[in-house]
Amino acid sequence: MAAVPIDNPGDVRLDDYRNVPDGELLRTRGIFVAEGRLVVRRLLTESRLRARSAMLTPGAHTALADVLSQRPDLPVYVVSQLVMDGVTGFNIHRGCLAIGERPEPMPWQAVLTQLKPEATMVVLERVSNADNVGGVFRNAAAFGAGAVLVDNASTDPLYRKSIRTSMGAALVMPFAHVENVPAVLAELRRCEFALVALTPAPTAMELRACASAIGGRRRAIILGHEGDGLSAAALAACDYHARISMATWVDSLNVASAAAVALYELGSGPHTWK
Repeated sequence: MAAVPIDNPGDVRLDDYRNVPDGELLRTRGIFVAEGRLVVRRLLTESRLRARSAMLTPGAHTALADVLSQRPDLPVYVVSQLVMDGVTGFNIHRGCLAIGERPEPMPWQAVLTQLKPEATMVVLERVSNADNVGGVFRNAAAFGAGAVLVDNASTDPLYRKSIRTSMGAALVMPFAHVENVPAVLAELRRCEFALVALTPAPTAMELRACASAIGGRRRAIILGHEGDGLSAAALAACDYHARISMATWVDSLNVASAAAVALYELGSGPHTWK
């Protein structure tokens, strides 16, 4: 369909875009927001998730013309920056938003069946910062992880800021929510995964030595809360406790940075989910 110019912020066709900062409200409505030209492009071209509509300034509309020409089914609303800010409730300086429909929850075991034999999995326990969750997804995509499991105490990967920080990787990489990380780890062990807990504890094995010990086995990298780290139960469920060597006066790395280092050492290389 042709782009629809709208100059009235009260137009009901823009209702999905109201209260965009309220992630919980969007979640209860069964939708999520993709923000920025690269992220929206990824949603429309690479993601398994369904886009419902796009709201774009004229500049963003021009920049995405090649993609939009391939999506004649997608409602596209072209608005001024003033209208966009009035509808959303804050300054969308990128001038580019799209609404996606949240998928039905997927059992994590279904994600497991889609993995390649050599795939690396990432498991998040109580990672609460949206930037960190998004950063982990971006790093997981960059270093070849096959999927991410996220417990319910972690921030939603489809929260707007998580998606933006992931540069759209959260829209492409398979993931599933889990309730109890230690219980999931027990099942992964039965599926012959090597379970690697990332921890700065001085008693942990150095990461590169851990990679050598694991060899060619499938592996899951488990990452925990920004302040408290992994729970005692999650640590106890893991086969290996691994640390990243660093200067002695630095106590730890940001969890997303730690994920990048661990995935580089333990990952299986570039991966395609298509």
